[in-house]
Amino acid sequence: MTGDDYENRKVAAQLEEPVREANALARKLGLEPYPVNYWIIDYDEMNALIAYDGFQTRYPHWRWGMKYEQQQKQTQFLGGKAFEIVNNDNPSNAFLQVSNSMADQKAVITHVEAHADFFRNNRWFRLFAETQPNAAAMLARHAETIGEYMADPEIDRSEVEAWIDSILCLEDNIDQHRPFRSASYRASRLPDEEDIDERLKSLNISEEVLREVFDEEWLEARRKGDETPTFPPEPEKDILAFLWSYGKQFDEENGKARDMEEWQRDVLEILRRESYYFAPQKMTKIMNEGWAAYWESMMMGEEHFAGADEFISYADHQAKVLGSPGLNPYKLGKELWEYIENTTNRAMVAERLLRIDGVTWRNFHDVIDFDAVMESLQPDAMVDSIRPETLSNLDPDDPRIDAEALALAKDGEIDVEAYPWKVLTFEGLAERHFSLVKHQNQGFIKRITQEELERLTRYMFDDSQYADVGEALSDLDFTKGWDRMAEIRESHNDVTFLDEFLTQEFVDENHYFTYEYVQTTRDFRVTSVDYRDVKKKLMLQFTNFGRPTILVLDGNYNNRNELLLGHRYNGVMLDLEQATQVLERVFDLWGRPVSLKTIIKEVDDHAIEVARRRDREPEPEERGKLIRYDGETVSVEDLPWEEVEPIAADDVDYDTKPKEWLA
Repeated sequence: MTGDDYENRKVAAQLEEPVREANALARKLGLEPYPVNYWIIDYDEMNALIAYDGFQTRYPHWRWGMKYEQQQKQTQFLGGKAFEIVNNDNPSNAFLQVSNSMADQKAVITHVEAHADFFRNNRWFRLFAETQPNAAAMLARHAETIGEYMADPEIDRSEVEAWIDSILCLEDNIDQHRPFRSASYRASRLPDEEDIDERLKSLNISEEVLREVFDEEWLEARRKGDETPTFPPEPEKDILAFLWSYGKQFDEENGKARDMEEWQRDVLEILRRESYYFAPQKMTKIMNEGWAAYWESMMMGEEHFAGADEFISYADHQAKVLGSPGLNPYKLGKELWEYIENTTNRAMVAERLLRIDGVTWRNFHDVIDFDAVMESLQPDAMVDSIRPETLSNLDPDDPRIDAEALALAKDGEIDVEAYPWKVLTFEGLAERHFSLVKHQNQGFIKRITQEELERLTRYMFDDSQYADVGEALSDLDFTKGWDRMAEIRESHNDVTFLDEFLTQEFVDENHYFTYEYVQTTRDFRVTSVDYRDVKKKLMLQFTNFGRPTILVLDGNYNNRNELLLGHRYNGVMLDLEQATQVLERVFDLWGRPVSLKTIIKEVDDHAIEVARRRDREPEPEERGKLIRYDGETVSVEDLPWEEVEPIAADDVDYDTKPKEWLA
């Protein structure tokens, strides 16, 4: 056994109890994580795993080496440190760095348990696999398959790498809002054009019924013998699947397109499958990291999972994580989850207070004694302070007390000094950690607006009346905030999360704002603290993984088997140089000329100068453009507005939900 092996085993043995107890505490708090395998690794292994996106085996490609170098240099020169990495699998696998202090290891373990809960319960992760991702095995199979192609003497390794390069330029061009289906399955569900015509004729459907069932434009296109219907019938978001079904490779020797080799189609589908696997993690970065940071803080700080000699170190490291500059998903996510908990609890309390005799939404702030409210919300001493000498005061029949654990604690089989939470149930822990009595939230109830009070009154169906504050708040459901958080954790992604829960109150409390590059002053300026502007900025960064939304508009453009893509313009223009480079990669996968419709903004120097004199921003002019690559040259031509109007948004179009959700 080497020295490194000995050290790893020593650390692993020390972590057996924290791992066991962190999982037990997470479950007490209502989390339902996947089982987690914990691995102890060194600094270099951690960097390699980060480069491999959290897995030990990936397909051979130069990108992993590049990411490894980036991670090493980031740690070396920018002072960052990766404490852990965890993957979405069942069981999940979490990797802890052997050099972490015990405080850091405990923080990582509690953080990981919350991630494993999110992986298991968020519906977006189930779009790839309902219950069993089998990710490690899947990625290992992919690595083996691509490795075999590269080792095949009849296949040029450089061709495989170049093919992968082209696919990776489009790795996010999938339909992440729909369940994963293999490209071959999708292709089998799409009849070709002749099949559609034959089936329509054979059905003997009347003209009236046809108009009810099918889109008018589509029917008209089919009736005109001199025009070819658009193919696909509707814009296709999963570009990789479309290329798998209809793409070809360009034969440079003969100067024409020919069918893909079997290995090319196989590699394309492998990388597409991996894109679908990783998509939910990209779609829920704020929610997932915020969820993990929230429960880590709850366990380490409020439930004292960090020992007295570990807490200062833990608090220092968490403050650095939450205080990292730029758009910080840990900080934003944690703040939003706390805000959701607080607003849910506040609404519950306010509803009770509004049913006190003489209290209305109009006089609420004048007649409610908020000091009495805070006193009534304090947790019962029975659950707030649990020590060996207070065990006899606990009632085993109380729903807040875990009777079985209490009996074990009285027999000395549970260390109540170290783990007081063990004798409490979910209900007991919810009361013990009720958010509105925490020091940082003590003014939150009082800040409720009259608009919110009026809304609560309008939908208040329980007409029970109370004599005073004490009676109104005597039997609250302290689990309500956590229950609401669990519901949201199951159904939302980052875009819908921000859209629904980011409010003016949240923006004001947490000091968010937007800034822009101002043409007239040629520098960046704060432009707004309005929550709608902040929301737009944030949602644009997370919609479609923060990438432009590109659709297949026509696979037979101008009836020449050319591919026409469309940029769903949302007010943010493409980088035309990058767009051109990507078109060159798309050509590799289509084998024929490729075009892209988009919209750009143009501002001339005269408009900027006039705007500067009038102390306002110039109004850019939007123009349609068609970029085309034919395998040799790139051309850019202007398009009339009517040609690009279908891809333009009336306002900022976030493309947050499939159309059928909007009924």
